[in-house]
Amino acid sequence: MQRIPDRGRAVRRVVIRTLKLLFWGILLQGGYSHAPDELTYGVDMKHIRWCGILQRIALAYLVVAVLEIVTKNAKVQDQASSGFSIFRMYFSQWIVACFILVIYLSLVYGIYVPDWEFRVSDAKNPNYGKVLTVTCGTRGNLDPPCNAVGYIDRQLLGINHMYHKPAWRRHRACTDDSPHEGPPKTDAPAWCAAPFEPEGILSSLSAVLSTIVGVHYGHVLVHMKRHTDRLKQWFIMGISLLALGLILHFSHAIPLNKQLYTSSYICVTAGAAGIVFCLFYFLVDVLNLRHPLSPLQWVGMNAMLVYVMAAAGIFEGFLNGWYYETTNNTLVYWVRKHVFVRVWHSTRVGILLDVLFTQILFWAVVSGLLHRARLYWKL
Repeated sequence: MQRIPDRGRAVRRVVIRTLKLLFWGILLQGGYSHAPDELTYGVDMKHIRWCGILQRIALAYLVVAVLEIVTKNAKVQDQASSGFSIFRMYFSQWIVACFILVIYLSLVYGIYVPDWEFRVSDAKNPNYGKVLTVTCGTRGNLDPPCNAVGYIDRQLLGINHMYHKPAWRRHRACTDDSPHEGPPKTDAPAWCAAPFEPEGILSSLSAVLSTIVGVHYGHVLVHMKRHTDRLKQWFIMGISLLALGLILHFSHAIPLNKQLYTSSYICVTAGAAGIVFCLFYFLVDVLNLRHPLSPLQWVGMNAMLVYVMAAAGIFEGFLNGWYYETTNNTLVYWVRKHVFVRVWHSTRVGILLDVLFTQILFWAVVSGLLHRARLYWKL
């Protein structure tokens, strides 16, 4: 609001940025890009995936940014705050957060989930092409096959437009290689081969709560001027959320579940983020250890570039396009196999080191060079 004091213009800027995030999200995770493993592009619109990580970020950003613009009072911008005064200043935002929480819990535990059918689309599955039935007929169930989150996505998005390789394929009921992916059991339940959208509608609505907590951490930074006051607020809220989330989980009231983005998961992750933020703030702003942690700043300032090129596999897919004789004989596969896996005589350790060096450290260096040249990918 300081850079764009006009609320209408600020909202338009937020909407435009949201549309950009949606565009890149659908392009990268909708099925059009097959990088890094396949050298083809294109998606059947009957099976395009509408949801994804960037789409979830877009929704959370849109809701919270508009809420911040609408509720922010410029007169309190420079007021010093302490204790619960920041909560009072942004009371309307917490009312919205409570409203979202009530909606989420009401739907998750109140919607009746009937039996449902799907056609197996995985060609490697022995039931490929068959129509299987998942028996539910329940309410308030958080298990993989019969939760309301998946039911809402199947009704609103359509089962063909959901993610076809969910994490639940690695469930112990689905494969003997659990928690790793492997061939399905011969007696695996039908839902093991079913699609599920981990970034679906209801779970993304719940993710808005995490963003509201993050904005609160930012409010503390804006309104409090002393290091001790800031650290106190962040640590108290962080440890409180973390404790609440663990209590909810271990009391079996609301288990931790990233796929459903349960309330306990939000509390644990938002609380842990607050504690980690305290640590980095203390190291960087109090102890002034800026240079050793500069790579984190570089990556953060070019987060979109790193996500697209590294996390979405676009750069690796580009390198895989230059192969010798077979598509498995590329620079990427050679480095992974000969430099990491064979040297350490372990596939798991080798892949871990490969990710650490060729993904994290490599892109930290690239981000540093781009930061030096003042080149950033902005939306």
